[in-house]
Amino acid sequence: MGQIASTRRDVIPEDIIQELEKLQDDVPPFPFDQVREIIEEELGETIDNIFTEFDETPLAAASIGQVHYALLPNKQPVAVKIQRPNIRSVIETDLEILQDLARMMESRLDWAKKYKISDMVEEFAKSLRDELDYSIEARNSEKIAAQFTEDSTIRIPNIYWDYSTKKVLTMEYIDGIKVNDLKQLAEKGYNRKVVAERLSHCIFHQILIEGFFHGDPHPGNVWVLPGEVIVLMDFGMVGRLNPDMKYHFASLVISLERGSTNGIIKAITRMGLIPVNTDMVRLRSEVDELREKYYGIPLSKLSLGKAIHDLFSVASHHGILIPADLILVGKAILTVEGVVELLDPEFSVIDVAEPFGQRLLKDRMNPKHMAGNVWNFMAEYMEFLGDWPKNMKALTSIIQQGKVRIEITMPELHLLLRKLDKISNRLSFSIVLLSFSIIMVGLIIASSIGRQSSFLWHIPTIELGFVVASLMFIWLLYSIYKSGRF
Repeated sequence: MGQIASTRRDVIPEDIIQELEKLQDDVPPFPFDQVREIIEEELGETIDNIFTEFDETPLAAASIGQVHYALLPNKQPVAVKIQRPNIRSVIETDLEILQDLARMMESRLDWAKKYKISDMVEEFAKSLRDELDYSIEARNSEKIAAQFTEDSTIRIPNIYWDYSTKKVLTMEYIDGIKVNDLKQLAEKGYNRKVVAERLSHCIFHQILIEGFFHGDPHPGNVWVLPGEVIVLMDFGMVGRLNPDMKYHFASLVISLERGSTNGIIKAITRMGLIPVNTDMVRLRSEVDELREKYYGIPLSKLSLGKAIHDLFSVASHHGILIPADLILVGKAILTVEGVVELLDPEFSVIDVAEPFGQRLLKDRMNPKHMAGNVWNFMAEYMEFLGDWPKNMKALTSIIQQGKVRIEITMPELHLLLRKLDKISNRLSFSIVLLSFSIIMVGLIIASSIGRQSSFLWHIPTIELGFVVASLMFIWLLYSIYKSGRF
């Protein structure tokens, strides 16, 4: 959270930003003795036999690990990332506490149950556990590198697998300038607008074309080399979008840019699972409000990440479950926008995003692509027809055994039951009043025929009964009147 906040100079004061930036790669390091112990235990050799040179002072230290400069036996300079000692047990304890809190909140708070806090914690836990396995990060790094083999403006450090394990990651050492170090960028004469454009292009290529993207592109993970070459590193957190999700997200971006409420609604509803009881009129109204909020704003001032975040919040408010990877897309774009705004306040990220979206939509309408979809549909349909006799036989067997279970769900059933309860109470009250009235009439008639006193234990029963019956009758009339139904 601190890393994300450190990129938002538009909402957070500069002095706080400077402190938050330290969370990117300036956490207190752990001692070199522990570094040596972990490397030797993981790689099975003494550190002097593995590396011809190893700098004891870390280049950078973060919450999960720290990075040291070293030389391989072939004199190749490398950056060696070592995981903090016992960090896994610390994180597992924290996750256990979070999971307990989430379960407790869901059992006591309606909003926590509605937003499925436990599922959020589980998703966070999975992401964090993946970050603890450096072999996963190494594979992610190579997948991203494969996306830019033909693009010389993007660089991903090479991985040295012979010197890497789950707790030690050895990669190519690249000496660049952090993307938010404006002073050094200016001294080297780098064109900040070109850097902003290439970084934006790089992220949207990953999201909308490849469907596999860097989930945490904060300034500590983005460096710049001569020629405005962008270097990405630290791929512990990545996101994945399948072809349908890429298409829906592209539709959302284009609808946002054009201010189309219908397009936005369609994109959101296709992205998530809509509950049956979703109030579509109210959903449309809230999306309209957001459209008005962003419509007419110059593209250079429009925050795509903020707009996406706001839309996902509206969807979540209506119980539409947005996949976690799409939430990660919003976070990645929000982070990149913070960096881009620092580099060039007039640069518009949405200008870069729209052509990618248009390309994706055109590819979707390509006859070859459509023919492929038809073929896949036919294959699934034929498979369904092939399974039909077997499924019908199984269904017939279940029916014969009397094991068919029917569930009927009625929306707002509790309200109906409450109304029925009120009706039954009023009916009972009316019957009691009628019974009491009959008894009183009987007493009056008996008293008249027998010419006896209507006093019982010196109490005037007929007069008192008349008063009680009148009060009950008035109360009944008042209740009916108050309900507004005669």
